[in-house]
Amino acid sequence: MFLIRILKNNRLEETFIQFLWWTLGSILFAIAINIFTAPNNITVGGFSGLATALNYLFGIPIGFCVFALNVPLFIIAFSKFGFDFIVKTVIATFETSLFIDISAPFLKGYSGDTLLCSIFGGVLLGIGLGLIFQHGATTGGTDLIAKLLRLKYPHLSMGRVMLIVDLLIVIASAFVFRSIESMLYALVSVFISTEAIDMVSSGFSHSKTVFIVTDRGEEISDRILHSLDRGVTVMKAYGGYTKTEKQIIFCAVRASEVPRISKYIKQIDDNSFMVVTDADDILGNGFENKYK
Repeated sequence: MFLIRILKNNRLEETFIQFLWWTLGSILFAIAINIFTAPNNITVGGFSGLATALNYLFGIPIGFCVFALNVPLFIIAFSKFGFDFIVKTVIATFETSLFIDISAPFLKGYSGDTLLCSIFGGVLLGIGLGLIFQHGATTGGTDLIAKLLRLKYPHLSMGRVMLIVDLLIVIASAFVFRSIESMLYALVSVFISTEAIDMVSSGFSHSKTVFIVTDRGEEISDRILHSLDRGVTVMKAYGGYTKTEKQIIFCAVRASEVPRISKYIKQIDDNSFMVVTDADDILGNGFENKYK
């Protein structure tokens, strides 16, 4: 039944290709956890980091723990955002959790240089998550927590909420593993994975300029404003071919946010036209001013 719901808005071929990308991303994620991070007591933020700590304390399988921690969020998100929003995240999270647990007996943990573990673990985690994000899904966790909190506190930035939750989990790892070094290596891994996610999901430029030509500018701009907490500028335009009035939405965003904007546009106006360009420097609210 849920596949029928998905296929209302997606061709069978497109959905199958998305599933393959989620699978590849989940496999890379599982390799990173089982070979590099978990055997060396490195938490990586999010529910996977929390699951690593719980596995160390109680022996609970990491994949099972990741999915179990997400279940309450899935239920709440379903009631708040509906079926179509949550189904892809449930599938991607289930895949990731499954691959972590079924591959654990066959993947031997690397026990060499811990710094190398944090670096390569972060790279593989970032690439895996980037592939999942780029193709329309998430793995739940802090992403869902941030989105749910913004329903009650719309002034909160999703990026900041996610960063705070991840940092709390990483800091807690110092107490779980009784090692400051574990926390420091975890910070290295989180930083590298974040950079890798950005590069995979939207290229090597950290900031992007987005131009959207659409007939439904108000709906799209409202979605960007309230879901991404990004400002937009809406300009009137005239279609040279259609000879009809249109709107052009201009928005400056971080690279990792481009796939989400693309998803919003497809949901609202599949006939719209989007141009994404690299932005070498963006100065202003929400972006770092390196010239200060």
